[in-house]
Amino acid sequence: MKKILFVCSQNRLRSPTAEAIFSEYEGLEVDSAGLDREAEIPLSSEALQWADIIFVMEKSHRSKLSKKFQPWLKDKRVICLDIPDEYEYMEPALVELLKKKVLPLLGTF
Repeated sequence: MKKILFVCSQNRLRSPTAEAIFSEYEGLEVDSAGLDREAEIPLSSEALQWADIIFVMEKSHRSKLSKKFQPWLKDKRVICLDIPDEYEYMEPALVELLKKKVLPLLGTF
């Protein structure tokens, strides 16, 4: 079972969409969180420890993650998807983009 964590800023649009999509896939356990203090589900060190793979939506998320959570990132694979904050929750274009970017990477773990 691969444990995948999706991270964005607010945990309102992109990462919850990714969680909803990939939770349907067999062999995956999926969660999502946000890096901002006012995120729907703020990122925790426990979530990072749980995850095998961490997908961030933007480069800025990767640097924020490194600054705030460095001790919990040891031996973790963090992948930036380069998906800008311009989509609505479950927007078909976002769903398609997430599948296109994430699915090829899942086979490499």
